[in-house]
Amino acid sequence: MNEALKNPPNPAFIARKPQQQRAKDRVDVVLQEAEALLLESGLSGFSIPTLAERLEYPRATIYKFFPTPYALLNELAERQLATLEEHLAGYAEQLAVAKDWQELVTRMVYAASDFYVKHPAAQVVLLTGPISDASFRSLEVTITRLGAMTRGLLAERGIVVPEDSPDIAALAVEFGTASFRMSYFLHGRMTPEYTQAGADVMLAFLAKRLGLKLG
Repeated sequence: MNEALKNPPNPAFIARKPQQQRAKDRVDVVLQEAEALLLESGLSGFSIPTLAERLEYPRATIYKFFPTPYALLNELAERQLATLEEHLAGYAEQLAVAKDWQELVTRMVYAASDFYVKHPAAQVVLLTGPISDASFRSLEVTITRLGAMTRGLLAERGIVVPEDSPDIAALAVEFGTASFRMSYFLHGRMTPEYTQAGADVMLAFLAKRLGLKLG
């Protein structure tokens, strides 16, 4: 097993799942308001007392499901990562008609950038670095899955990406994501220049490791 996954995450960093529909609805409201607070104040201005005041909820109502701010932020990250995967899966048909492997990878990168443009809260919780060990695990597991998606799309083109160590496909996604992080750090948003840089670094790495030609 991967060393990073051997030890269980701190329970204080994990959200408690609501069982009843009324509780689920309330948790959704809390998460929606948490995203709004993040966009207004950033991570430095985020706190459960501030969130409770905005919602006019007793703090205990939020602490019942989110024992710490990290638990709440990790839950937001989990949901955004799931939405990112769904977003990219929705581009599958468009990716399939790409004329070559380079266009396929480039379209995938631009699709990911489009996700962040449409989900600004995802930029805060996914591109500012791990909030905790739990968020780090979730992000890297998602990157690994997106790597597997990339591997499968390339396989349809007759390009075999090895699954052994190092995980070339996952590393390619990691490098592209690093460009997104830099874009958010420097500009607070996804820019065309850094989106294209993300595609360029993925293409260069894959070409180098797989012996492919860049057109």
